[in-house]
Amino acid sequence: MGKLSLRTWARSKRKELDMAAISAVLAEKLVQTEAYKKSKNIMIFYPMKDEVNLLAVLKDSSKNFYLPRVNGQDMECCLYKSGDELRESAFHTMEPVCAPCGKTEIDLVVAPALACDKNGYRLGYGGGFYDRFLEDFRGIKVCCIPEELVLDTVYPNERDIKMDLILDSK
Repeated sequence: MGKLSLRTWARSKRKELDMAAISAVLAEKLVQTEAYKKSKNIMIFYPMKDEVNLLAVLKDSSKNFYLPRVNGQDMECCLYKSGDELRESAFHTMEPVCAPCGKTEIDLVVAPALACDKNGYRLGYGGGFYDRFLEDFRGIKVCCIPEELVLDTVYPNERDIKMDLILDSK
């Protein structure tokens, strides 16, 4: 099975899961990690349909949160406070309407995934935006994923960036 068929399988599998309950578990697990506790500036993502939703962490006023925004083939990060204006992107995700910040400010990036493997690689949606963004990122890289979507391999290639931490819902 290659990446394309894995993406199809993962999308289908995700529809069978109680993503609201899984998201609550993963948000709580995330805030309990040392990586989160030590970080001041955290980039999360605005969830798409059937995706892990970690927006509950925005309640933590001791942190600065950032959301990604696509600009051409690149991804930028923008400071985000609950209630800030968002708009739907060409990829049908909600993105902030603000001036981009430098990623050097970010301590921790929580990346979305369709699936992850036991070696720390994530299966993204195929555009490579997070892999390009994280290529020279010096902070901590985390992926929060339902346990049912942690696989033996996601067939990583040389462009795929390994996560520092995979949190599953187990």
